[in-house]
Amino acid sequence: MNKEKKLLEICAFSLEAAINAEKSGADRIELCANASEGGTTPDFALIKITCEKLTIPVFSIIRPRGGNFSYNNDEFEMMKTSVLISKQLGCKGIAFSILKQNNKIDIDRTAELVNLAFPMESTFIRGFDLTPDPFEAMEAVKKAGCKRILTSGLTQKAADAIPLLKQLVEKSNNEVIIMPCSGINSRNLKQLLDETGANEFHASARIIVENNDELINKFGFGNIIDCDSNEVERMKKILNPQRCCV
Repeated sequence: MNKEKKLLEICAFSLEAAINAEKSGADRIELCANASEGGTTPDFALIKITCEKLTIPVFSIIRPRGGNFSYNNDEFEMMKTSVLISKQLGCKGIAFSILKQNNKIDIDRTAELVNLAFPMESTFIRGFDLTPDPFEAMEAVKKAGCKRILTSGLTQKAADAIPLLKQLVEKSNNEVIIMPCSGINSRNLKQLLDETGANEFHASARIIVENNDELINKFGFGNIIDCDSNEVERMKKILNPQRCCV
């Protein structure tokens, strides 16, 4: 295992979750809305206040809707607008995927967003896991200029794709960061760390805050999504046992 510092990115769906994740030692926040759809572009007010409150980097997901990652022209214009606003509001990076109808990487549109986002970093997210050939897709993402790829290794859970994740890390030649995600927790992180060779990991440590008022449930107003601070601390200790958490 290499000696580089290992980073933990936490996916946050609320300001409170982002703040708690930072206090518990998270190195970066991926800020999202709509957990039930796998994450969409958060409200711009949430982006603004999160960037103001936190000292660690905040990456805004750029995803105008749930569903596939092949977007029409209007949706792509929305994405470009969201990139520019995220930059203005203080984000250090963006996270997005753009695929063609055949689920191959749309290199031209990806490169356009990467260039628009600069100097923010760009992470290519889970659309990668829909691609027919992960190695071809990795080369396409590299060509488009993304700094990292968020992937579960084309399976639902990263722990089920350790051999492929290891291959991706090895074949990346340090030209793009492979960041395993999906189902990562303190119970399987050590194995992923030891066996994939990755230096960055993505987790949600998500907890649902139960409503005290049954009327909220009755009317279907949903639940508050927070971050499990203890779980973040446990994962940080696994990644960097010699470093103290916040």
